[in-house]
Amino acid sequence: MDSALTLIGLPIALGVIMLGLGLGLTVDDFRRVAHHPKAAVIALVCQVLLLPALCFALVLAFDLAPELAVGMMLLAASPGGTTANLYSHLFGGHVALNITLTAINSVLAVFTLPVVVNLSAGHFLADGRSIGLQFDKVLQVFAIVLVPVAIGMLIRARVPRVAELLNRPVRILSVVVLVAVIAGAVLGERENIADYFVSVGLAVLAFNLLSLAIGYGVPRLAGVDRPAATAAGFEIGIHNSTLAITIALSPALLDNTRMAIPGAVYGIVMFFTAAAFGYLVTRVGARPAATSTGSAPA
Repeated sequence: MDSALTLIGLPIALGVIMLGLGLGLTVDDFRRVAHHPKAAVIALVCQVLLLPALCFALVLAFDLAPELAVGMMLLAASPGGTTANLYSHLFGGHVALNITLTAINSVLAVFTLPVVVNLSAGHFLADGRSIGLQFDKVLQVFAIVLVPVAIGMLIRARVPRVAELLNRPVRILSVVVLVAVIAGAVLGERENIADYFVSVGLAVLAFNLLSLAIGYGVPRLAGVDRPAATAAGFEIGIHNSTLAITIALSPALLDNTRMAIPGAVYGIVMFFTAAAFGYLVTRVGARPAATSTGSAPA
């Protein structure tokens, strides 16, 4: 884990990804929360408080190995991923709300993620050791996550044409670097990957399905309209597994391959479950419209 690829590649990958996110954000994205205060508050409460508690219960229920348990909690504490915006767009969600929640969650995670990870490490690891993300690590995460986002937003505000030109190349570069780094880490653990998937796969699937259900169901029960609830469902159900993997693998942060396994498995599973969730929500939402259309002619 002390290779140049991991030591240099991971921070660069995450920094480039965050820069790409910033290139698509404006100050107005943070103000949009005022247009859907109920949906935004419910989604943030579910993301920051409910999901870590739910994940902790699942970890205990599945009796995961200590490092995998910490990896699951790291995943639960990670904010929503930018992929949620795409799924929300495809399945009729309120994309502006997704962007706002992604931005706010990314900022909140700088403070909440270290707390969740250290509490989890103290509970699950036998020696009770702290695994980083203390104040100096918080500053590192702050620098890696928020500074590139701020730079991207500044470019978008001052020279929007440059932001548009950089957007696609930055996304491609981030994917290439990240895939190379993660592939190197996975190849190093290839003899154990199947065992890891078996040991954590069911827990990851259960957590993913519950995240999607809570993200959509709780806002709907609170009277939030379907597009906003759909956006919340994807935002809460599609965690930023990239961030979780990067923090787990980076020597400057956790430097632990086993803690990255839940995020890696989640990153695969969520694409299929999110598509199924979007199809289901679309069908359920379309049914009343179809019924009313059919009953209109008297």
